[in-house]
Amino acid sequence: MAGLFFGHFRAKLSNDGGLAMINLQYQAPHEALIPFVSSFYHFEYNGPPVKELERADRAQFRILLKGMGRYEFIDGTDCPTYPVTLVGPTTAPMYISTLQPSIVFGWGLTPAGWAALMGKAAPDWVDKALDARDIFGDALLGLQQQLLAAPDVESQFAIGQAAAAEIFATSDTAPYEFTSIVDEWLLYDAEHNIDALAAATGLSPRHLERMTKRYYGMPPKKLARKYRAVRAAHMLAAGDSLDDTELGLSFYDQSHLIREIKQFTGLTPTELKAGSSLLTTATMLERGKLGDSVSPLISES
Repeated sequence: MAGLFFGHFRAKLSNDGGLAMINLQYQAPHEALIPFVSSFYHFEYNGPPVKELERADRAQFRILLKGMGRYEFIDGTDCPTYPVTLVGPTTAPMYISTLQPSIVFGWGLTPAGWAALMGKAAPDWVDKALDARDIFGDALLGLQQQLLAAPDVESQFAIGQAAAAEIFATSDTAPYEFTSIVDEWLLYDAEHNIDALAAATGLSPRHLERMTKRYYGMPPKKLARKYRAVRAAHMLAAGDSLDDTELGLSFYDQSHLIREIKQFTGLTPTELKAGSSLLTTATMLERGKLGDSVSPLISES
């Protein structure tokens, strides 16, 4: 089965010293889903009540298979983990809390996938979450039951791939051309020159800003900062050094590095190296193992 990886994490939680464990598995999307889905994942938490940081990320489609919890966003608003939750693109870290062991199956949405799913409403759900049944109806509970009845995680991945393929079967309005240009710009323009991006897209700066805010959740300059910061955080979480690297030198100084990484992950470089957030460490390390089966925008951040 292509792109399947497994990670097992144990760490002492500071709140009451209880032993916590995260099991996290990833799978790359099948070729037809690459424009829409960044990766599939199966997440399991066993341990005492916990409140964990989740770094700024792309939109997510999440099916709750066990337990319950809450999402808390940068503006202080919160919502429950619905049976099936759509989490919009996040511009800053958020908190996820649970009082009990939990299992979640889900997939990340590319900007094109998010736009295809949400249409004109996409910008309304940045740094927010909604009950996916409000869009797809109670039929999604059938998907939840299929996943619960699956004999193993590999079977769940097969069910998830098929469900996503059905959801996106008629998605002919996704802005593939625009998002592919922006993705290339994020990956290969070391200076992240906005004039160059505007020229590549053929859009005026104002129209370019509207489009990136609609599909990515933020304007080009902040989007570039987010990608640079989470790439740096990914390296630090993996135990790598940023010293004298092109990425490391793109920050003005150490205080700039610390400030940017904390803004988008909620953690300092020291905390990332120490694995202070179970969820952040698990996500970054295991997503990195997807390697060439996904875009570097996914595996390196």
